[in-house]
Amino acid sequence: MSASAALAPLRRTADRIDRQTPAHRDRAVDGLRALALLAVPTGHWLLGGFTLDSGGGLHNASPLSAFGGLAPASWVLQMLGIFFLVGGYASALSYRRRPGSAGAWLKGRIVRLGRPVLGVTAVWALAAPLLYAAGVPEASLRTGAKLVIQPLWFVGVYVVVTALTPYCVRAAGRLGGWAAVPLLASVAVVDFLRYGPLADSVPSWLSLVNILPGWLFAYQLGVSWGERRIGRRGAWLLLAGGTLLFAALLAVFHYPASMVGVPGAARTNSHPPSLLVLALASAQSGAAILLRDRLARLLARPALWAPVVVVNLCAMTILCWHQTAMLAAAVPGSFVGGLAGLTTAPDSLGWIAARVAWMPVFAALLVGIARYARRFEHPPKGVRGGQALRRTVAGLLAAGFAVFALGLA
Repeated sequence: MSASAALAPLRRTADRIDRQTPAHRDRAVDGLRALALLAVPTGHWLLGGFTLDSGGGLHNASPLSAFGGLAPASWVLQMLGIFFLVGGYASALSYRRRPGSAGAWLKGRIVRLGRPVLGVTAVWALAAPLLYAAGVPEASLRTGAKLVIQPLWFVGVYVVVTALTPYCVRAAGRLGGWAAVPLLASVAVVDFLRYGPLADSVPSWLSLVNILPGWLFAYQLGVSWGERRIGRRGAWLLLAGGTLLFAALLAVFHYPASMVGVPGAARTNSHPPSLLVLALASAQSGAAILLRDRLARLLARPALWAPVVVVNLCAMTILCWHQTAMLAAAVPGSFVGGLAGLTTAPDSLGWIAARVAWMPVFAALLVGIARYARRFEHPPKGVRGGQALRRTVAGLLAAGFAVFALGLA
């Protein structure tokens, strides 16, 4: 069979998806969301590794500890700013078109986000005891639980900023893109207090103040963009201003270069977000707005548009299950011993090359898991009493798993 004949079914599928796409669909925004989504597993798979203890247990490690020069890769792979930008844009449009009350609109969005989270945590709560009984070390289970929980914090933050959409819409109507400036200023003040001359007298909990304004910043920009209050001039200002601020924070104020946490490092930019995260989000947002029309033209091609649709349809599945896909390879590998790029320490260039070779395996495992896990993105079928019972059981299992993952049990 020729390559052309083998690809014919894929072309027909892509053409069908293209024909079924409504004319008003904003392909560029969907493309940006897909790009930000794919950056999450790519970043976690590339910049996260494992080591084995004497009992065969897995422990988290990172190549960034040995190779500080990899930090610029985190600038590209840290695309949560784009995700919040696109989320704010889509929420602004959806909020304006809502058929019912603001409360009903918010409830619908929370349910869509919460169901997949309950699914993955409930499944892990059931699987963990079985894996332990099968001989998986407790250290591996705790490491796996932390990795599964790690990306789910985002869902909680996203729910909170989504609940603030009505206020963000009003702020955008009054101030346009400038509505995000007070959020930037708030993070800057907290950073000055925790890193400046008064750092020794500032309580450690103060950094938590940055969580909401830090992630709301890009969301507010997205709402302003959706309300058509940010044009090309504003986008250029975001790109130039964010780039300059990013460079100044690195060169003058000595912020850590990595956008993700590095084991053993005294400071981190992402948990909670520092001013460097907002600077990057600003630059990324400006670039995204400027490239929107060009991206829309590219995605007019069915072969490029179809993968974007698939990724968007599986958004929460990708977010919730990509760490499980990596663990599906690493846990069995831990019984074999040191496998380069999988269970060996990430401290050599050879490890990086081997990890890149493992990534298609992780992707294939994620595709296999998604075939079954996608059901959590859809409302369950059945009687209401059964649904209530399932939700209650899933909630209890999820809570138990969270307690275990956070090291409270």
